[in-house]
Amino acid sequence: MFTRQHRMLARTLGVALVATVALGGCATYDDDFAAINSRLDQLDNRVQGAAQSAESANQSAQQANQRLDQIESRVQKLEAAKRRTPRG
Repeated sequence: MFTRQHRMLARTLGVALVATVALGGCATYDDDFAAINSRLDQLDNRVQGAAQSAESANQSAQQANQRLDQIESRVQKLEAAKRRTPRG
């Protein structure tokens, strides 16, 4: 019924089909890895932006603390100074 050539052809087509399915599966993993890498890049950019914002807020807070220290020092000097007697 089936000749040796038919069996070889069927075997070759079977191997080709299995190889196609196996390699097709790898392509979907490549797409998945690309999507994951893209998401990681987005998250990395957001983290870097948040770190820069935190650094800027920290600098602003330090400047505000310095101003408060200066004001407190002035207030303490005024409170410690002798009271002037009013003229007149």
